[in-house]
Amino acid sequence: MRVACWQPAWVPGRAHRDAFLARLGAVAADAARGGATLLITPEMSATGYHLGRARTAELAEPAGGPLADAVGEIAARTGVAIVYGWPERDGARIHNSVRLVDAAGTATVYRKTHLYGEGDRAVFTAGDELVVQARLGPLTVGLLVCYDVEFPEAVRAHALAGTELLVVPTALARPWEVVARTLVPARAFESQLFVAYVNWYSDGPDGYCGLSRVLAPDGTARGGAGEGDTETLLFADVDPAVILAARQVTPYLVDRRPELYGPVR
Repeated sequence: MRVACWQPAWVPGRAHRDAFLARLGAVAADAARGGATLLITPEMSATGYHLGRARTAELAEPAGGPLADAVGEIAARTGVAIVYGWPERDGARIHNSVRLVDAAGTATVYRKTHLYGEGDRAVFTAGDELVVQARLGPLTVGLLVCYDVEFPEAVRAHALAGTELLVVPTALARPWEVVARTLVPARAFESQLFVAYVNWYSDGPDGYCGLSRVLAPDGTARGGAGEGDTETLLFADVDPAVILAARQVTPYLVDRRPELYGPVR
């Protein structure tokens, strides 16, 4: 299965949602022309991130709201499943959520479970379901968001539950490039699955660092990586046979001895 990873440029002050939908339609069409079955966008891609509590609350909407209808229409029109992020309103709570919707309209929602710093905790409520999966073509696809992937327990839980492609929309800022360059490849290697890590890009020492990539179960990047200072659409092929071969060579999942580890606290 071919996946497309959209690394957009962050433009402060842009009317994010309307601009997002217009751009998403064009990018999804490009993804379809490139043979992709799945298009992945960054964390909070529909609205932008780090907007503060008041602005985030203003933009928040339920999982089945107008934004979901609009993205679903793009997926149906292009034939490409789409993962996008937005502030999900659930009563008085707001979650940092991602939603996978396929061309038939089947949707799966994951709420970020590990909130990073006071900026996140002042705005969002953490989700309480770690392993959320969907079946897409030949693959079992799992969802995490940004900081979640930095916890080995989260990725290992997905591997043990049968996730083959772990999709991780992110908003990784400088100077934390080590996460994309070292930690995420290690997660793919140690849990023997594919990880699609998709980020924003912006200029400046504190800007989003890009480095979007699809990591194979051997820790290597497939289809290149988003290193530049312009919007990038990366393509990579995800093959279940590669996972099986990697697990034969490096059988971490089989050789685990959980009886020795005790409960993880």
